[in-house]
Amino acid sequence: MEDKSRIFIFIDDKEKPIAEFVSPVNFELDTRKLVDGQHTLKIVSKDPTGKEGIRLIPFEVRNGPAIAIEGISENAVVDGVLPIMINAYGKGDQKKFLITGSETPHSIPSWVWILMIGFVGWALYYLVTYVSIK
Repeated sequence: MEDKSRIFIFIDDKEKPIAEFVSPVNFELDTRKLVDGQHTLKIVSKDPTGKEGIRLIPFEVRNGPAIAIEGISENAVVDGVLPIMINAYGKGDQKKFLITGSETPHSIPSWVWILMIGFVGWALYYLVTYVSIK
């Protein structure tokens, strides 16, 4: 039997690996144990001769409630009074869908207002020309 490489899995800059396996391996990373934010998955492989290979995979965890904000965007230049709408909602336990609070209400987009004003203007024009013909 040939010797196989050993795989060590680290999260962020931890000294102790969260798992150690013999290659090949299927692994499930439980992100529920991590805080929300940026993390790095570090995979170190050692072959039977002792040579090491390292792979870093940055990822972002977002297990907490989602936060949606309308009225201001990142790096915006603003002045005056800003009406801001904030909605936060969780995903539930992923076995049942939570309908309450799972959708973020949005204001009506400006293109819809322009379309409505255009339609009403066209309808009024049509009505005026139709009435003046009779």
